Amino acid sequence: MTSYANILVVLDPSVVEQKALGRAIELARLQDCQLTAFLSIYDFSYEMTTMLSGEERESMRQAVIADRELWIRELVADYQAAGLRIDIQVVWHNRPFEAIVQAVLEQQFDLVIKGTHDHDVLKSMIFTPTDWHVLRKCPCPVLLVKDHDWPEQGNIIAAVNAGSEQTHHSSLNQRILQQANALATLLHSKVQLVNAYPGTPVNIAIEIPEFNPQDYNQNMKQHHQLAVQKLAAEFGIPQEQTHVAEGMPEDVLPRLASELDAEMVVIGTIGRTGLSAAIIGNTAEHVIDRLDCDVLAVKPANFVCPLSKN
Repeated sequence: MTSYANILVVLDPSVVEQKALGRAIELARLQDCQLTAFLSIYDFSYEMTTMLSGEERESMRQAVIADRELWIRELVADYQAAGLRIDIQVVWHNRPFEAIVQAVLEQQFDLVIKGTHDHDVLKSMIFTPTDWHVLRKCPCPVLLVKDHDWPEQGNIIAAVNAGSEQTHHSSLNQRILQQANALATLLHSKVQLVNAYPGTPVNIAIEIPEFNPQDYNQNMKQHHQLAVQKLAAEFGIPQEQTHVAEGMPEDVLPRLASELDAEMVVIGTIGRTGLSAAIIGNTAEHVIDRLDCDVLAVKPANFVCPLSKN
């Protein structure tokens, strides 16, 4: 079973409620694990204070770091007193996502937990927020936390692409279901296996008169249903907890998450970066803004972090 023995918890000093820390505490109370309360800070004005020497600027930076460490110690003091293992780590870095990913690479964290909020769609495509960078580049699973509770006997959606015959999709499906099953066991929840499939391509229906869209849709549906049944049997998921729906994942997943009152959606992300990410985007990113529950993003087994060469 997948376990999270070493968890990085990303804090946000700009908000009162530390949702990521709350989720991490919930996990730590259910299993033995080490938490690291993590904060990346940076103030450009300290780098531009030319009237001060390098040593004096470093002293100022360390004073800011010490102040933030004190803030975190106050946040976690009661939990530490209750016996939870929580380390504190504050780093000075001008790119928060790089600080997070570098910590994962150096300290071998099993899971990153980070609070999130709705992003403006257009800005998400042009000015990539830290959330998107972490999703694309972090080698371990990333849990983005929203406001939905984790109830007993709740539902965890495992979002798969069962109909694809590509190796990387098959591998990702396996990892998604392993993570979903592990969390469902831990949280006493049920796994709901969800697979979206595309409808009839409009251009084909228009350009080829003899094309039968009804037959195409039926064949496509049957193909995905059989693939989902096979996956469900492999992971011990009852057929009544499987859902095959026509449509794009960014439409199907939020709808089913709402209908099932899901506490979490486990989804795969291939880590697309650069121009393709800006133009095409990743399915996980299209979905996240439309969900009101947590999202666990999982990378393929052979994922190579673009920062690992640095």
